[in-house]
Amino acid sequence: MKLQSAGRWLAIASTAVIVLSACGSTAASPSAAPASVAPASTATSAAPASAAAGPMIVGYLPKDIVNQYFAAAKTGADKAAQELGGTLKQVGPNEAKADLQIPFITDLTTQKVSAIIISADGKDEVAPALKAAMAAGIKVVGFDSSPAVGAYNVFVNQVDFSGVGVNLADWACELAPNCTGDIAILSAAATATNQNAWIDLMKSTLTQDKYKGLKLVATVYGDDDATKSTTQAQALLTQYPNLKVIVAPTTVGILAAAQVVSQAGKSASVKVTGLGFPNDMKPFVKDGTSPVFGLWSVPDLGYLSYVVADKLVKGEITGKEGETFTVPSLNGGKPYTIGKDGVVILGPAFRFDKTNVDQFNF
Repeated sequence: MKLQSAGRWLAIASTAVIVLSACGSTAASPSAAPASVAPASTATSAAPASAAAGPMIVGYLPKDIVNQYFAAAKTGADKAAQELGGTLKQVGPNEAKADLQIPFITDLTTQKVSAIIISADGKDEVAPALKAAMAAGIKVVGFDSSPAVGAYNVFVNQVDFSGVGVNLADWACELAPNCTGDIAILSAAATATNQNAWIDLMKSTLTQDKYKGLKLVATVYGDDDATKSTTQAQALLTQYPNLKVIVAPTTVGILAAAQVVSQAGKSASVKVTGLGFPNDMKPFVKDGTSPVFGLWSVPDLGYLSYVVADKLVKGEITGKEGETFTVPSLNGGKPYTIGKDGVVILGPAFRFDKTNVDQFNF
């Protein structure tokens, strides 16, 4: 996947000023097998009970309400709600655990909201409650981390998973001397749908000849908790004295790892890369700890998710594969196309390094 140019990011930089608190990203794929049903967009046709009753109310259910990443996404969703005349209602647990999300889904269903926007902590665990919401006429939009297929109408994916896997491998190769040496992964939760997909694709990429000098020695999990992620990063430095790169595909993990490496005075020998916020990572780009990393526009992810919910409620889209729609302020005004399993992709990730990181403020 090619990384998008700086032009679009510069365009959002002024609006992203409000997103100074944003972080993390993951969700779940537990042991239970996903329900083998058709995508929700074709499985339900009930009209939303609340859609005709008054202004649209959308429940916003992140993996947890303390993660800065989801606070950043909410700023975009709030903006869309204001523009479209709806209301965004945030609910959610203080910890990123699937079982803690289920009561909130049930409550939103009882309240007969028009739609639910959710980043799933456990894709299969939350599926029954989401299907019950859909049966009650509520539209469900997954974002960031997908519920099980059949438990949403549309899933708004931040990036092409395969592209991120290649990016992570490429950045590790770039930072390890001559693309050789030990590398480790610091992920979020072990059940995180998006994290696991990126890691699997990174591992597949590492099997290619280009990366044969890199040795993946460990994959550890910080559960998108700053304290646990810090402890895991410290343990990696202790257990693997020849470590060259820590790859953290989560904004909580990459910040924790960069802080640990920098404070340990090891930025000359150990590098950190992955997915992070420019504002978090600027000091570590400048001191050489994290010369390159990436991300997407998190506010835009929230914005697109709300717009999709609005279009579902109004009947402008159903989530069927092949449907197209346009969001004038996103994607250069070009249409989005709903793909297999009701998936829409926000756009490519973006590379940050010393040449451009100071141009961004989010």
